[in-house]
Amino acid sequence: MWTDKQRGIRVSQEELLCKNACGYYGNPAWQGLCSKCWREKARPAGAHRQDTRPRNDGTPPTFSKFEEKKNIEKSHRINTMRRLFWGSPSPPKRQEPSESQTNALKAYQSLEPGDFTGFLKILRSSSSQRLQSRCTAFLNTMEAYHDLPVQKQSDLVQDFYQSFAEHFSSFSEAQITQIMEHVEKLIMTRLHKWVFCHDSCDDEQKDLALQRRIRSLNWVTPQMLSVPFPDKKTSVASDPFLPAITAIIEMDAKRAPQDKLACVSKCSQHVFEGLSTSNSEPANADDFLSGLIYVVLKANPPRLHSNMQYVIRFGLPHSLMAGESGYYFTNLSCAVAFIEKLDGPALNLSPEEFEGYMLHQRAPSAGSRRQQIASNTQHLLEELTGRQEKLDQGMDALNLQLQDDASLQGDDKDQSVLVLTDEHAGPKDTDC
Repeated sequence: MWTDKQRGIRVSQEELLCKNACGYYGNPAWQGLCSKCWREKARPAGAHRQDTRPRNDGTPPTFSKFEEKKNIEKSHRINTMRRLFWGSPSPPKRQEPSESQTNALKAYQSLEPGDFTGFLKILRSSSSQRLQSRCTAFLNTMEAYHDLPVQKQSDLVQDFYQSFAEHFSSFSEAQITQIMEHVEKLIMTRLHKWVFCHDSCDDEQKDLALQRRIRSLNWVTPQMLSVPFPDKKTSVASDPFLPAITAIIEMDAKRAPQDKLACVSKCSQHVFEGLSTSNSEPANADDFLSGLIYVVLKANPPRLHSNMQYVIRFGLPHSLMAGESGYYFTNLSCAVAFIEKLDGPALNLSPEEFEGYMLHQRAPSAGSRRQQIASNTQHLLEELTGRQEKLDQGMDALNLQLQDDASLQGDDKDQSVLVLTDEHAGPKDTDC
């Protein structure tokens, strides 16, 4: 919450973590839980609603019946996934890998980070034909059943990730993560048009509502958010957060969840850079969240809700639960939640002042705006004057050098003329 003595929004590290204290980052979209805890909570809840209906004789099902039905449903989902992935309800028996499969595994291990083209070449090789056929079968099945509810599609994709990762169980955690990032990009680039902003959910309506909300807050200034801006000693003529605004807008053009997360990370890094440019003090987590809120308000990114839900539903769990990308995405979710619930006290405004701004009956102080414009203009003039003085000094020095060179060349020319005159003069007439 805002205070007069401290800048920005006060959000502790504990508030960003999962409410189940598992150590991973939580998310407002999951009621403060991480993706793992949320899925564990959501799936049994759905089974409970389905299995607790009264029987024909009017008596509720016993606990053993409930457990039996829950296990049947779980095994049915697992068998469905295995049938899609392995081609049969049960996984194949473990056998010693052939020489070609061993070579393929070594090729996967030697992949460079981010080498998606190299991953595709290995996947399309004859030694990886089985993995390629599984990917193709899964993609064809998902496209054929694209009318399924988006949450069901999310469960199928997450189950596929888990099944595919089992093939590389002998690899290190970092190697599995790298390979699964390539798998996610391959799968979701193809499925994006089918699952993004799906008809079975209200993402489109929420996108419009969020855009209207952000547009109605276009009067919010950096000073209201306690975002540090360039001072008089800093020669910054434009908005230092412009690169961050550009990065968050680019998120909608990406199709793979990891590429959208990369835009969020790039935006966040630019926010830190803008804060360091604008203020002599090191930026802290509260300054970062305030700056990120300002960037979202200025950018009003297209389909922001749909993009965030797409990453949540179809991104790799480890990307959101931990690491740099997880931290940045959690802060973005907090920024959006803050904007949706923004009120007067959060901006150090009274309810009457906040309502006046929202109804466009008030505007930020024109004097402060003129003062800021005049200050920016003065900084620019001082910078241009300094450049002009340096340019004049350079021109004077250049003119002096040119004059010296010209005088030296003149002396050489006179001497050469004298020499030529002496050579062509011939013998002088003498009196006999």
